[in-house]
Amino acid sequence: MRIPFIKYNHQKHLDELAKIQQNADQYQIIYNPKAYRLALLESIKEAKHRIYIVALYLEQDEAGREILNELYQIKQQRPNLDIKIFVDWHRAQRGRIGEDKAHTNANYYYQLKQQHPEIDIPIYGVPVNRREVLGVLHLKGFIIDDTVIYSGASINNVYLHKREKYRYDRYHFITNPLLADSMVQFINDHFMPYQAIQLLNAGTHKTRKQIKSEIKALRQHLMDASYQYDGNSDNDTLSVAPIMGLGRNNSLNKIIHHLINVTEQKIIFCTPYFNLPNILVRDIIRLLRKGRQIELIIGDKEANDFYIPPDQPFNISGGLPYLYEINLRSFIERLQNFIDKEQLTIRLWKDDAQTYHLKGIWVDDKWALITGNNLNPRAWRLDLENGILVHDPKQELSDKFTQELNTIRQKTTLITHFQQIQASQFYPNQVHKLIKRLTRIKVDRIIKRLL
Repeated sequence: MRIPFIKYNHQKHLDELAKIQQNADQYQIIYNPKAYRLALLESIKEAKHRIYIVALYLEQDEAGREILNELYQIKQQRPNLDIKIFVDWHRAQRGRIGEDKAHTNANYYYQLKQQHPEIDIPIYGVPVNRREVLGVLHLKGFIIDDTVIYSGASINNVYLHKREKYRYDRYHFITNPLLADSMVQFINDHFMPYQAIQLLNAGTHKTRKQIKSEIKALRQHLMDASYQYDGNSDNDTLSVAPIMGLGRNNSLNKIIHHLINVTEQKIIFCTPYFNLPNILVRDIIRLLRKGRQIELIIGDKEANDFYIPPDQPFNISGGLPYLYEINLRSFIERLQNFIDKEQLTIRLWKDDAQTYHLKGIWVDDKWALITGNNLNPRAWRLDLENGILVHDPKQELSDKFTQELNTIRQKTTLITHFQQIQASQFYPNQVHKLIKRLTRIKVDRIIKRLL
């Protein structure tokens, strides 16, 4: 007996999603990292009620110290200001690769607290899994009073363009009390009550072994958690919806899947690391076969933060950009006929020695997703992710999103044939040997699942 084909209604899932009405004048986009740093500092200075910062890391460099010093100053001026900072627990307790283990962000936080004993600004470490390689805090969004500042950027010199180098990202300032409240409530409901959350600017820290069961309990809880809010918007009005996800079948993954499949004309993706989950590759191929337009804006391997120039000492992490490029070349070769028909557009971003960290999806000038999700297997399964889905049925934000995309495209090269992507046999000798060894013992498959 043949089972009848049932058409899945992706549009229904997006239509039924609870949404928060958004004023277009209260939605601002900044288009470069230096302007973002200045706007962030100004927002901190003007804060009246609360500042919640959630980031993968807050570095002990000039930009990190600038942000923390501003927070300490504003807290001293306004003692009732509610300030909380959350970073990844693992990342905060290790130095950069090659640095002294004592030179950690957590140690710096403690030293800073010792300098200001009368000012209480808690900095919490959030352990999403027992080991960093198995999952990190990848939530985004700073909440300052009623404004959500959403960017994929963490806090350090490069992300905030404090010195000569920058890492390019997206920078959205969304003033919306209901949205801001929902994101603060999530932190207070799903982080604060759990014993796995550790104070990093304390004098002593528990070990991973000591809080092993607490970490497991937190992760299990977060896999079922979600943002809570009363939707006050219909599907004919500009709106926003916060979404979080942890684990393979989470809500954010589903929304991304639905977004791709409701595309009627064109969808645009940004991702810095080309390592798409299989489901997204299948979704893209399905769209192409339906005649839809697809544009992918990806970081060139030299715009990857792991890239090591050939004249510098090589280490194993320097092989990662080449693995991503191998994925990309194979993907383009497989779908070359759609590029030839000008249906699939591939752009590589590169700006000298600068790096690229943009993530996001734009669909038909009606939907946009701002997110920290890298659209890779790690984001799909291991990290705690979130995003804000923007529904713009009347194109009220069209000019702002168009300017954002045009600014991104300015530093891109159009790829019209897979042979424009360097073949692996022409990689530097150290890279070629590493990739050959990884492939021979099939470790490359495991690495792709963790990256």
